[in-house]
Amino acid sequence: MSAEQVAVVTGGASGLGEHIVRRLHADGYRVAVADVADASALTAELGSARAYRVDVRERAALEQLLADVVADFGGVHVLVNNAARTQAKPLLEITPEELDAVMAVNFTGTFTACQVFGRHFADQGYGRIVNMASLAGQNGGTATGGHYASSKGAIMSATKVFARELAPRGVTVNAVSPGPQDSPMVRSIIGEDALDAYAASIPVGRLGDPAFIARMVALLASPEAASVTGACWDANGGLYLR
Repeated sequence: MSAEQVAVVTGGASGLGEHIVRRLHADGYRVAVADVADASALTAELGSARAYRVDVRERAALEQLLADVVADFGGVHVLVNNAARTQAKPLLEITPEELDAVMAVNFTGTFTACQVFGRHFADQGYGRIVNMASLAGQNGGTATGGHYASSKGAIMSATKVFARELAPRGVTVNAVSPGPQDSPMVRSIIGEDALDAYAASIPVGRLGDPAFIARMVALLASPEAASVTGACWDANGGLYLR
């Protein structure tokens, strides 16, 4: 991979996004970390990364992010749509405001970023977009809210739409669909006391490794992944088979 390649990771300040940022940086990318939270400590540690305060719900903010990254790095080649809002709540208790809030970040933010960066990638004749989906979007969700599951299902459909549109112009668009990971977010949703029993309910008997998910993302983001587009790569421990 060329040392000149630049990757943007939304929601990259912490959690799975941080794992993805670290993986891409280790692979030689210069990384732009876009988040509503402050990512300056992470980017200072990595050295060749830069932090951008971005709310993916706002198209103007994503357009400005693209302009800033191109100005700061000289170009951009990879977009990882990882920014997400998670809320576990009984289905019939989800309010319209909560539905709108989750969809605005997870689906609308991803769709808009695909438009904004996809147009730029198409114009330059090369690009890689990786969207973070979820097992919840495939099996309807078991531990997460129905609005979260619905947003992730929509992301998988959007991945196919953008993949078909952009493929002739050198741009691939794929999704990665993790099952439950060994992460602070999953631990807070499941609860530490129930974690062992929950892991035992997974066919492989364990939670997933976020660092491995990051490696999957990096593989799809690489120039060598030119023949893979419109795909959804699963890593769910056997909870969903197709």
